[in-house]
Amino acid sequence: MTTEPATYRGPGPSEAPGHAAELAFLDRLLERLRAEPRLASRAIVRPHPLLLSVRAESATLVIAPASVWDGARHLLRPFSAKLAEGEAALLLLGRPRDPDLGGAVARGLASLLGEQPSDDELFVAITAAFELLEARSRAESRGRWLSRYRYELGELIEISKALSTEREIDKLLDLILEKSRFITGADAGSLYVVEGDDPDPLRRTLRFKLTQNDSVEFDWREFSVPVSSRSMSGYVALHKCPLNIADVYDLPPRSPFGFDPSFDAKIGYRTKSMLCAPLLSRAGDVIGVIQLINKKRDVERRIQNAADAEDIVVPFDERSEELLMTLASQAGIALENAILYAEINRMLEGFVRASVEAIEQRDPTTSGHSRRVADLTVGLARAVERVDHGTFGKVTWSKDDLRELEYASLLHDFGKIGVREEVLVKAKKLFSHQLDSIRLRFDFAIRTVEADVLRRKLHLIERGGKKEDLAALDDELVARQAEIESAFAAIAAANEPTVLKGGDFARIEAIARETYTSISGESFPFLTQEEVKSLSVTRGSLTPGEIDEIRSHVVHTFEFLSQIPWGKQFRRVAHIAGAHHERLNGTGYPNRLHAEEIPLQSKMMSIADIFDALTASDRPYKRAVPIEKALDILGFEVKDQHVDGELVQIFIGARIWETVAPQPRSTRFSA
Repeated sequence: MTTEPATYRGPGPSEAPGHAAELAFLDRLLERLRAEPRLASRAIVRPHPLLLSVRAESATLVIAPASVWDGARHLLRPFSAKLAEGEAALLLLGRPRDPDLGGAVARGLASLLGEQPSDDELFVAITAAFELLEARSRAESRGRWLSRYRYELGELIEISKALSTEREIDKLLDLILEKSRFITGADAGSLYVVEGDDPDPLRRTLRFKLTQNDSVEFDWREFSVPVSSRSMSGYVALHKCPLNIADVYDLPPRSPFGFDPSFDAKIGYRTKSMLCAPLLSRAGDVIGVIQLINKKRDVERRIQNAADAEDIVVPFDERSEELLMTLASQAGIALENAILYAEINRMLEGFVRASVEAIEQRDPTTSGHSRRVADLTVGLARAVERVDHGTFGKVTWSKDDLRELEYASLLHDFGKIGVREEVLVKAKKLFSHQLDSIRLRFDFAIRTVEADVLRRKLHLIERGGKKEDLAALDDELVARQAEIESAFAAIAAANEPTVLKGGDFARIEAIARETYTSISGESFPFLTQEEVKSLSVTRGSLTPGEIDEIRSHVVHTFEFLSQIPWGKQFRRVAHIAGAHHERLNGTGYPNRLHAEEIPLQSKMMSIADIFDALTASDRPYKRAVPIEKALDILGFEVKDQHVDGELVQIFIGARIWETVAPQPRSTRFSA
């Protein structure tokens, strides 16, 4: 029988007075228990003359006479903690005087026996008590396991929610590493991202993207290492499997990878246990590696030196590995989604950038207009958000709202690709080919006059005409040439996009009534009706029809942008861009919307569009307007109920044109 030496060697003359019979029975009982073969695996000791203890692994059974419970309960104090925690049980010999045994059961009473039970009764009671303790231990273990499982499950659910909602890659990587360390109790960790698209993984690289450490602070920077088995992270990326190392300074002799201690030496740290796991995409490709360092017994303590590491750090257990792999599977999908989201954004930005380039290629004279309007509009939107009173006191914008507004502003003139280029860049009232055609007609008319005068002079000479008559013909030629040139000069002057005076218009009408004779002898007017219509434009360079054609670009913009599946977050791009020429009083175009029907974003864009059109660099058809005059013109637009007066005041008060710095066209979008 396996026993431990009893702390009690037998009763002395003064020990346990009044308990002589009980002491004698306990002496015999101790011998009987030690001789019982069925209790051979139990450790039986006598911690006090009135107590016997039977131990099995972590469970303890205390045997005592009922008189101990009645009058010497203090003897049980050394076992009170274990009795309370269910790691010990009490077996009483005889029945206590107190008829209410509820308190005794609560304190661990397992069984009541007679004062002198038989061996079988005693064995059955002892066996039942240990079975009760074992059942209680299993139940508590299951309870602890269930509590831990619920806690871990809850943490994984919260982590999953956080991972699924974060779209920015850098923030997501920080979150992945932070949560990985949290659920495993790691002191530090690093995260690598796989770079390269080569099918051969050995041709790819691992970028050291992030590191965290609770014990030491240090400066670090990103760097790249090849994907190979020589490094732990490279090994995990190459073989797509986790790696759990108890001590990186004690690697197996034939380990394919090694550990570089120079980093520890540099920052005064001691790396010991390490756990690495791959981040996999849906297709099973490795897109990153998590590297956790130093699992701690006490997460609150810091590792300052090698001694701390020996005292605090433990290997990552199997449960930590399971939790990390579970999180890594979620993190891999979340990271892949974030990467795809970023790629889609880059593709969308590239499309918008290419579209802006296409617009400006059609009309180089307005180069940079779309970018400036976008910057001014977004700047005005931010200023509106800062207002805490009035109509716009409660206006707020999300990041996606501002990005949607930027895209709509950048593409507000995209419909110009559907407008004839000659109309877009028309600097004069007449197209260049029209003016060239008129010039040819006038040159032909001059040559016709010259031929007619020369023919008449020849006839005059043949008849022996006088010298004075020949001189008169020469004077007539000069006068006619001057008259024709004067008419063309009037046309050239009227061709300039300035305000046409009434007399100028009458002169154009008079020139249009004049004719010249063709070679075939037919008479043709110097100006066609279309040319007269163009030259009679009273303001600017466009005819009403051409103005309508220019205005149609808004319709083209809406129709084009409506074809693009912008998704929920940018669904209003077409509507915002398509309403930037509407006016509050309903006289705008294309839909003659009234103030309440025009989106706030479009109202802001209208102001930015007008301001930039006025203050932009000199164009062939106009000169740049000073800022002060441009603001005055915006004031007139407010009086005419074309634009929102409160927005104009915010625009002026915030001096948006100063806060928005010009950006080169190659610059990435700010949102």
